[in-house]
Amino acid sequence: MQEQVSKLIGATEEGMKKALTHLESELGKIRAGKATPQILDGISVDYYGSPMPVNQVGNITVLDARTINIQPWEKNMLQPIERAIIAANIGINPQNDGVNIRLFLPPLTEERRRELVKRTQGEGENSKIVIRGARRDVIEGIKKLQKEGLSEDGAKDAETIAQQLTDKYIAIVDKHLAAKEKEIMAI
Repeated sequence: MQEQVSKLIGATEEGMKKALTHLESELGKIRAGKATPQILDGISVDYYGSPMPVNQVGNITVLDARTINIQPWEKNMLQPIERAIIAANIGINPQNDGVNIRLFLPPLTEERRRELVKRTQGEGENSKIVIRGARRDVIEGIKKLQKEGLSEDGAKDAETIAQQLTDKYIAIVDKHLAAKEKEIMAI
């Protein structure tokens, strides 16, 4: 029985780690006034009939705090990359000079900063929902095991461990959100 409880808790922790990893990748996509290549994550370019991520059809570099440069490996990819960035609606207009595509990030207004903080908090709340859902699932699994013969003390101990994991991962989510909010609100 104890082995099954350990497997349940291990699977739960794995799910919580995945939620945290997803949050980190989503927070990386939210621009905080600084240029980062992660802004382009999730944007696909039509490369000879098949979708390819932007970072696989060109070289992405950050020139300064507000400028991203994309140098396509093939010159005929300039237009498709430009169209993909416009279609992604990330709030940045690409500048095509015939060799490179440059993205100039405008300075954030106070209103836009507040919108980004709300979006960040929404992503954090989604992660917390997944973490709490993992806790609920493990507790249901423990109750099933209890019906199959797991002792009441063993069940209580397992539920305590599940709650401790939940508290730990929610605290990490809160820490990430606080850091991102501080980054966004910094002028």
